[in-house]
Amino acid sequence: MRYGIFSDVHANLEALQTVIEAYKKEAIDKYLCAGDIVGYASCPRECIEKVRTLTTVAVAGNHDWASVDLFSVEYFNHAAAKAIAWTKQNLDQDSRFFLQSLKLIYKNEDLTLTHGTLDNPRDFNYMTDGYVAEETFRLLDTNICFVGHTHVAGIFIKDKFGHMDYHEDNSTSIEDGKRYIINVGSVGQPRDGNPDSAYCIYDTDKKEVQIKRVSYDIKAVGEKIIAAGLPRFLADRLLRGM
Repeated sequence: MRYGIFSDVHANLEALQTVIEAYKKEAIDKYLCAGDIVGYASCPRECIEKVRTLTTVAVAGNHDWASVDLFSVEYFNHAAAKAIAWTKQNLDQDSRFFLQSLKLIYKNEDLTLTHGTLDNPRDFNYMTDGYVAEETFRLLDTNICFVGHTHVAGIFIKDKFGHMDYHEDNSTSIEDGKRYIINVGSVGQPRDGNPDSAYCIYDTDKKEVQIKRVSYDIKAVGEKIIAAGLPRFLADRLLRGM
């Protein structure tokens, strides 16, 4: 099975379309979305429709739930909160129903999927270090979990002796006796200094995970963000990958 796993589209239609085109060259059997389809950019409805056409498996991100009043914007920064208010006004009924239907965790025989962490998933905590990762490992009953939320791709690996490592390599082999938490990065708003969209491929036969990058028309997205009346900061940060 070859999985295409992606996260944090954030209403960036050009980035999503480019990633989908890249995936078409990868013989993907099943697509999974790790949340935050909307927020920040100007094409929430279009991105929801693209994701719904691509896959039936998506979990909720904090921006998804905030856009339908299932999560508070209390801790959002000013630009993010303004984008949520704009998104609420620009969703149709079908899009709202879809976002309301998103669950927090998906699991099958191969993997687990959530946006932030497995512990208290509705709080959408950021997995920024080993202490936070340890709680997800404690609850993980598959050997691999895919997450998003931080917009930075990276891999936590825990061996059978309890030793944990973290690295930001673009690929890793899945070894027996080890467990993995893999952040797939962001399609629509990377924050690792690289503005190119990130997307992930998990091949269960080869026991290999790859995180790939692809460039898209950032200028066009920025112009649409500004034209929509969203904060200019949300356009400018795309160019910096921050």
